[in-house]
Amino acid sequence: MCGYIEVDGERQQPVMQFPEREISRRFFSKVFKGYYPAFGQDANKTIDIVIEENGTLKQVAATWWFDCVDSIEGLRVGTRTTFNARNLDSPYWRGALHNNRAIVLATGIGESKIVGKTKHQYYMQSDEVFILGALYRKFSEGRYSCAVITRDAHPKMEPYHDKAFPTFLPNNDPFLKLWLSKSVQQHLAIDNELNHATLYPSLKVQRVKTYKDKVPYKSFEPVILTSDLINN
Repeated sequence: MCGYIEVDGERQQPVMQFPEREISRRFFSKVFKGYYPAFGQDANKTIDIVIEENGTLKQVAATWWFDCVDSIEGLRVGTRTTFNARNLDSPYWRGALHNNRAIVLATGIGESKIVGKTKHQYYMQSDEVFILGALYRKFSEGRYSCAVITRDAHPKMEPYHDKAFPTFLPNNDPFLKLWLSKSVQQHLAIDNELNHATLYPSLKVQRVKTYKDKVPYKSFEPVILTSDLINN
């Protein structure tokens, strides 16, 4: 995943009819937000994540770059590129995967692919809220850093990004409570989601000049990536 996540408050309504989506209702922002990773070593580039702390779910702002170091002035961003968590078998991620799982609520993401010698950027938007899996670290003074979990490329996503696939999670409270629980290190349901990438939302794909302005290329006909749930 290429480093853009969006929250569009106007798209919150479709999830509200589902009683099993209380977590989405509670933590989804009504304010439009666009998130970028902390490139340029800017620890102020944060993303809203939901975690469990002291037995309670809470939403915190976390620097979108896992590799950070605490200091008197605040977090300092490391040089290792860690806005995504890819190789979960690595000891680097193992502790957070077992003890510090988080979620990100979003309505859109940005992906890109090199076509020939040109970088094509694609803005992907859903009609409703979706959930992305993440890992986090906690530092002093209530500061956090995080990474979004990615897995192998998904067949539907490969025409637009063929290196990795963001880990979409089912938007239902029983699973999300299990995922966020600090008392659950491993579980069959969690392993299943990590090992079987699923496109839970349907996404409208538009090639754009930038994620910020979203000016579309007229030569690109928008494409709908249908949810895997529709095919089952």
